[in-house]
Parts: sequence; structure tokens; C-alpha cells
Amino acid sequence: MAVLVIAEHDNRTIKPATLNTVAAAAQLGAEVTVMVIGSGCADAAQAAARIAGVGKVLVADAPHLGDQLAENVAAQILAVAGQYTHILAPATANGKNVMPRVAAKLDVAQISDIMSVESADTFKRPIYAGNAIATVQSADPVKVITVRTTAFDAVAADGGSAAVEKATAVADSGKSTFVGREVAKNERPELTAAKIIVSGGRGLGSAEKFKAVLEPLADKLGAAMGASRAAVDAGYAPNDWQVGQTGKIVAPQLYVAVGISGAIQHLAGMKDSKVIAAINKDEEAPIFGVADYGLVADLFAAVPEMVKEIG
Repeated sequence: MAVLVIAEHDNRTIKPATLNTVAAAAQLGAEVTVMVIGSGCADAAQAAARIAGVGKVLVADAPHLGDQLAENVAAQILAVAGQYTHILAPATANGKNVMPRVAAKLDVAQISDIMSVESADTFKRPIYAGNAIATVQSADPVKVITVRTTAFDAVAADGGSAAVEKATAVADSGKSTFVGREVAKNERPELTAAKIIVSGGRGLGSAEKFKAVLEPLADKLGAAMGASRAAVDAGYAPNDWQVGQTGKIVAPQLYVAVGISGAIQHLAGMKDSKVIAAINKDEEAPIFGVADYGLVADLFAAVPEMVKEIG
């Protein structure tokens, strides 16, 4: 049995989701190889080699791999897929873009969003927006897997000393072209890696109130800011703040839900948080069903009062 983890990186550093994916891979009981696919990605490869529990690092470095186009990345994975019984990637936007292509080309069923490794061929994954957990057993010769990163504690980023080997880069597929990228700059912690998240819903009423009410609380707590889909659809918050089934899956130490009713799609993205605190004027709101602490109050009075108390 041989296990390959596809690293998520920016050609310089390894993203935290890779550490969680390595943790899942380690539970398979075989040596873990990490593959770094990019351009000018030597620093990322060295960082991968330092990850605890990694036995080997494969590096595919070429100009046309730098922008992580799904067609080229999938082709690069397929070039080495025959050597591995398990291929894992984080269940992030990148992983969800690349891995189905790999599974289709290998003619196997992808095992998506796993949250538990039961054995080499059996895994648990959420279904029905997390309201049920399916146990999936696969007889495919190669298991193509995406990992729900919040379900696995990250391995240490340092402590390993894996060998780094160069893999032959595949040719550019020519099927897609990178045009441009707009990167949102944020002074706050990255949402999926934040220890504290302050999240707002449609109850805030406007983008101005979203900013005026939630930002002071997030500043006091050193928190990332999130939003429900309803708030994003209403234009109160940017799309990359969305938490939920169709947004980002988070599991911070503390999740503060303000003016969020708790639709099933939102709960699917945050109910694994260690501590959940909810503020809503509707005492029947579903969010209170998962909250560790609930406050039935007018958020426009309660949140400023909290900010004052925090000092």
C-alpha cells in the first residue's frame, strides 16, 4: 500500500489544509508521499519535506503548472497514479476542482469529504448536509479521496526530514488558459484556519450594520469574520466569508453566530466548532439547538454591550 497526498500551496509555503490531509493519510498505516505541483515551488517542497510523518516529497515544477489549472494538475497526478493505492487531497476549492478529474480518468468512484478513516478501504463521510454519516467501502484499486480538513487534527509542520525527488512534468494540456486573479486582501485571520470566528446573518439588516456591529467584536476577539449564505446573497458580506454547505467548512475554537437563524446548510459548515455562542431574538431559532451558549436578545443592543464588557 502506498499513499499520495496532493499538497495545497502558493509555490512558496504549504497551506494548513495539507497538514490535516497528511494526518488523515497517516491513519492508513503506510508511508506518506506528498506531491508538490507548481512553478518555482522549491521552497514549498522543502516545507513539505519538514512535515512530520512524511516519507518522501515529489516535485513537479514547470511554468504551466504555476497557476494550478485543474487540467494540468490532474494530468500530473495521473502520471504517477499507478504507483499508489490511495490519492488524497484537501476538500477545498482546489481539491474539489482537481480530484474528480483524476477519479474519472482512473475510472474509479471518488470518495468525497471523508471525516474518518476506518480501514484502508472504509471511510466515513457526511451526507444530507451532515445530518447523517455514511460508511463507505471501496473495492477500487485506487482510492481517490478528498478530506474534510476540520475532522483531522493537523500534524506538525516541522520535525520531518523527507527526501525530495523531482518528477517529470507533464506537457501543457492547452485546454485552459490562466487569464488573471483578483486576490482579496484581509488583515484578519484566514477563515478556515481561524481559532475564533464572528459570523453574521440576515438579521443584521444591511451591509453597513454588518460592518458597524460585527467588526468591533471581531477586533476585540482577534477573530475572522464569516457570514451565512442569506447574508452573502443579500450583499451584506463578500462571498469568501460564506460559511456552510455551499461555502466554507470551519471548526474554530469559538464560533459566535449573530443574527443567524441556523438553516441546515449553515449548520453543516460550522457545527463541529468546539464552542458555539449564538445571539438571536427568536428563541425558537434552530441555531440554539447546536449552541453551547445562547442569548435571546436584540443583537443591536447585545453585541455593543459585549464589546464594552470585553474592554
